[in-house]
Amino acid sequence: MGNKNQDSDNENGYENGGKGDDEYPREPEPIRKLFIGGLDYRTTDDSLKSHFEQFGTVVDVVVMKDPKTKRSRGFGFITYSRSFMVDKAQAARPHRVDGRVVEPKRAVPRQDIHRPEAGASVKKLFVGGIKDEHEDEDLRQYFSKFGTVTTVNIVNDKDNGKRRGFAFVEFDDYDPVDKVVRKYFSYYHSSLSVSLNRLCHNEQLDTVPAPTHMSKIIVRRF
Repeated sequence: MGNKNQDSDNENGYENGGKGDDEYPREPEPIRKLFIGGLDYRTTDDSLKSHFEQFGTVVDVVVMKDPKTKRSRGFGFITYSRSFMVDKAQAARPHRVDGRVVEPKRAVPRQDIHRPEAGASVKKLFVGGIKDEHEDEDLRQYFSKFGTVTTVNIVNDKDNGKRRGFAFVEFDDYDPVDKVVRKYFSYYHSSLSVSLNRLCHNEQLDTVPAPTHMSKIIVRRF
């Protein structure tokens, strides 16, 4: 159900007698956190944790409730001790909690929650900064580490056939897109450089890390 990716080394080290949580540097909370939607009104913190702790160490769990009625608002959050546990939980979808299929998504960072696009479920990435030597297979090979790539399209000019410097990469699921823009391009590859536009075509680009063999590229959800 899930695909092999660069998190497997971390997972194997942890589960096969490697370092424990306390020996690892603390990862940013957003990449260790899941939003869980579609909860049954009967679901409690304990029953939510009971289901999701099979994928790793849960350090925080909360079912959001109406402050007046104290009834569940139908969603909650799970925070793991390590980010690869989020990957494991996402790879094991669908999840059924208290008899109801729930909707887990990687949590949106606090600085992005005011943007309605941040929570959208999309399967396609815009990839800018493509060089002439980049081929479809180069993009497919790199982005396949995040999920199953269904199509890669490097765009050419209709008039002269020259590369226009951007491409589209589409996956079979929304989670690889969330994983790319929220986890890897935001927090890892710290010695390298790339520009990332997470959401909108006219949004100001932030300098964030990227893989060297892809040179300087721009990635955004499309």
